Amino acid sequence: MLYPKEYGDDPWFPQAKDFKVVDKNGIEGKGIFCYKSFKKGELLAKIHGEVTQEITQHTLQIDETNHLLDLYFVGYLLHSCNPNVIVDMKNRTVRALRQIKANSFLYMDYASTEDVLYKQFQCSCGSANCRGWIHGKKEKPNNATKTGES
Repeated sequence: MLYPKEYGDDPWFPQAKDFKVVDKNGIEGKGIFCYKSFKKGELLAKIHGEVTQEITQHTLQIDETNHLLDLYFVGYLLHSCNPNVIVDMKNRTVRALRQIKANSFLYMDYASTEDVLYKQFQCSCGSANCRGWIHGKKEKPNNATKTGES
């Protein structure tokens, strides 16, 4: 299991035989590598973590004020404008949006869960529907960051 023992032993928690957090490259950073294949709609895992009101790089929004900090699994999902998984924060599950082949990375759309991102960024996913600039559902693109200004 990827989670520490204090999280319990739910068999639907992400298992080390199925997933691993690895460095993808110097640009995208760490991501979840999947060792097995999943069918469209299939449950990949239930997620767990610490509930916090702080927004960080590895939190996912639960509701307007609370976020889930998961430094073992879901906090490392990479972004794509054409994701292969969807995270259901109400039920705390990850499901396949389409067939996922074994030995591939898992991608979610960060705007699907976040009202405001920890940090907006230029997208390089390369999908046909790439939005180019990634920000939360309730925020406008930050042009200062986009142009490289601080």
